[in-house]
Amino acid sequence: MSSDGDQPKVVMYRQGFCGYCSAAGKLLKSKGVDVEAIDVTLSAERRREMQDRSGRNTAPQIFIGAEHVGGYDDLAALDRDGRLDELLGKSGGEEQGE
Repeated sequence: MSSDGDQPKVVMYRQGFCGYCSAAGKLLKSKGVDVEAIDVTLSAERRREMQDRSGRNTAPQIFIGAEHVGGYDDLAALDRDGRLDELLGKSGGEEQGE
Protein backbone atom coordinates (compact mmCIF):
# COMPACT_ATOMS: atom_id res chain seq x y z
CA MET A 1 0.00 0.00 0.00
CA SER A 2 3.01 2.25 -0.06
CA SER A 3 5.16 3.14 -2.99
CA ASP A 4 8.44 2.43 -1.24
CA GLY A 5 11.07 3.86 -3.56
CA ASP A 6 14.12 1.74 -2.87
CA GLN A 7 12.76 -0.17 0.08
CA PRO A 8 12.05 -3.82 -0.74
CA LYS A 9 8.81 -5.45 0.35
CA VAL A 10 9.11 -7.20 3.72
CA VAL A 11 6.90 -10.23 4.39
CA MET A 12 6.78 -12.05 7.70
CA TYR A 13 4.91 -15.29 8.26
CA ARG A 14 3.92 -15.28 11.91
CA GLN A 15 1.69 -17.06 14.39
CA GLY A 16 -0.22 -15.98 17.46
CA PHE A 17 1.39 -16.15 20.92
CA CYS A 18 4.87 -16.27 19.39
CA GLY A 19 7.51 -14.29 21.26
CA TYR A 20 9.98 -14.56 18.39
CA CYS A 21 7.37 -13.24 15.96
CA SER A 22 6.73 -10.26 18.25
CA ALA A 23 10.45 -9.60 18.65
CA ALA A 24 10.99 -9.71 14.87
CA GLY A 25 8.08 -7.33 14.35
CA LYS A 26 9.48 -4.90 16.92
CA LEU A 27 12.95 -4.98 15.36
CA LEU A 28 11.57 -4.32 11.89
CA LYS A 29 9.30 -1.57 13.22
CA SER A 30 12.32 0.08 14.89
CA LYS A 31 13.86 0.23 11.41
CA GLY A 32 10.79 2.06 10.09
CA VAL A 33 9.80 -0.89 7.93
CA ASP A 34 6.29 -1.62 6.76
CA VAL A 35 5.79 -5.38 7.21
CA GLU A 36 3.20 -7.51 5.48
CA ALA A 37 2.33 -9.98 8.24
CA ILE A 38 0.80 -13.29 7.21
CA ASP A 39 -0.74 -15.19 10.12
CA VAL A 40 -0.29 -18.95 9.81
CA THR A 41 -1.85 -19.81 13.18
CA LEU A 42 -5.12 -21.24 11.90
CA SER A 43 -4.44 -21.53 8.19
CA ALA A 44 -3.01 -24.80 6.89
CA GLU A 45 -2.83 -23.23 3.42
CA ARG A 46 -0.77 -20.25 4.62
CA ARG A 47 1.47 -22.52 6.72
CA ARG A 48 2.10 -24.71 3.66
CA GLU A 49 2.88 -21.56 1.65
CA MET A 50 5.40 -20.53 4.33
CA GLN A 51 7.00 -23.98 4.31
CA ASP A 52 7.18 -24.09 0.52
CA ARG A 53 8.80 -20.63 0.33
CA SER A 54 11.22 -21.03 3.24
CA GLY A 55 11.87 -24.74 3.57
CA ARG A 56 11.17 -24.34 7.29
CA ASN A 57 8.14 -25.04 9.44
CA THR A 58 8.67 -22.64 12.35
CA ALA A 59 7.50 -19.07 12.65
CA PRO A 60 8.49 -16.41 12.05
CA GLN A 61 9.88 -16.70 8.54
CA ILE A 62 10.94 -13.37 7.09
CA PHE A 63 11.49 -12.34 3.49
CA ILE A 64 13.07 -9.07 2.39
CA GLY A 65 12.32 -8.66 -1.28
CA ALA A 66 12.91 -12.08 -2.83
CA GLU A 67 15.51 -13.03 -0.20
CA HIS A 68 14.61 -15.43 2.59
CA VAL A 69 16.19 -14.01 5.74
CA GLY A 70 15.07 -16.78 8.07
CA GLY A 71 13.65 -16.44 11.57
CA TYR A 72 14.17 -13.94 14.36
CA ASP A 73 17.66 -15.17 15.30
CA ASP A 74 18.76 -14.77 11.68
CA LEU A 75 17.22 -11.30 11.50
CA ALA A 76 18.90 -10.21 14.75
CA ALA A 77 22.27 -11.55 13.54
CA LEU A 78 21.93 -9.52 10.32
CA ASP A 79 21.18 -6.44 12.41
CA ARG A 80 24.19 -7.04 14.68
CA ASP A 81 26.44 -7.43 11.63
CA GLY A 82 25.09 -4.22 10.09
CA ARG A 83 23.71 -6.08 7.08
CA LEU A 84 20.01 -5.65 7.86
CA ASP A 85 20.00 -1.97 6.91
CA GLU A 86 21.68 -2.91 3.63
CA LEU A 87 18.99 -5.46 2.83
CA LEU A 88 16.31 -2.93 3.73
CA GLY A 89 17.84 -0.39 1.35
CA LYS A 90 18.68 1.96 4.21
CA SER A 91 22.46 2.28 3.81
CA GLY A 92 22.20 4.39 0.71
CA GLY A 93 24.75 7.02 1.59
CA GLU A 94 24.63 7.58 5.33
CA GLU A 95 27.11 5.07 6.75
CA GLN A 96 28.69 3.55 3.71
CA GLY A 97 32.23 3.11 5.07
CA GLU A 98 32.82 -0.62 5.46
